[in-house]
Amino acid sequence: MPDTSAWQATFEADGLVRRGREGVRTTRRWQTAMARAVVRLQENSGDDLRVPIASALLDVYGAAMADDSLLEAIRAMLPIEISELTELRAKG
Repeated sequence: MPDTSAWQATFEADGLVRRGREGVRTTRRWQTAMARAVVRLQENSGDDLRVPIASALLDVYGAAMADDSLLEAIRAMLPIEISELTELRAKG
């Protein structure tokens, strides 16, 4: 498994995630970027969560983001986003 700690630190510095007693959580800024991405991609992305994450990352960091960096950033954000969605579903 690749080390995603550098990206997690970048996400935190850029206001996309925050650390708290419950662990790493996404912020309103990230949730808004994801919402925009999901709306844009709703019909085309299927169930692959990486697609809206990639779109949101490109919105935040720009389309000039290098492919390797984008892949690493997706790997870093995916487990955080899955955790957020799992918690939301549990709350009903």
